[in-house]
Amino acid sequence: ADSAVRTPRVSAMQCAKLAILLASTAVASAYVSGPAVVGRTQAPALSTSAFAPRLRTAAAPGRASLRMPQISMMAAKKKSVKDMSPADLAGKKVLIRCDLNVPLDGKTITDDTRIRASVPTLKYLLDAGARVAVSSHLGRPKNGPEDKFSLAPCAPRLSELLGKPVKMAGDCIGADVDALVNGLGNGEAFLLPKARLFSHA
Repeated sequence: ADSAVRTPRVSAMQCAKLAILLASTAVASAYVSGPAVVGRTQAPALSTSAFAPRLRTAAAPGRASLRMPQISMMAAKKKSVKDMSPADLAGKKVLIRCDLNVPLDGKTITDDTRIRASVPTLKYLLDAGARVAVSSHLGRPKNGPEDKFSLAPCAPRLSELLGKPVKMAGDCIGADVDALVNGLGNGEAFLLPKARLFSHA
């Protein structure tokens, strides 16, 4: 008698696995246009899709790995007072904080390096016709204003370096300082006391 030929039965689970395998193969074929040859140094051909990640050949032959895209960051150009033209500054009230924290021997400045460092910026503003109020910090007073930490010695030194009078205000707010600000002409400046020392500032 002829022997019966049995057809193997395929379960639904095996069909599902086969479908997933075929789908994965189709996706891989769309991504890489040519098959990678294991054991050879030939790199796989890449897809021309603009959305495909860039590949590079790894140390092991026949393998490929993803390379993270390089990100270049452009540093923003810092703005300077010189980015403002004289037309922008003429007649304008400018409040500027300078570093006038100089060492003092009593009321005598022993090193005016920081004052001289502020002169180019102040001179640019004044030459452009701005009306300048200068503020700064000096020393470390603990209990409110202390005469030994007053900015008053800096005003005459600024006047010498700028070649024009720099008045010293008695307060940082109030009617007197308002009058001083409003009385400034183009290209004139005055120095404010340290604002942080005043409880009403």
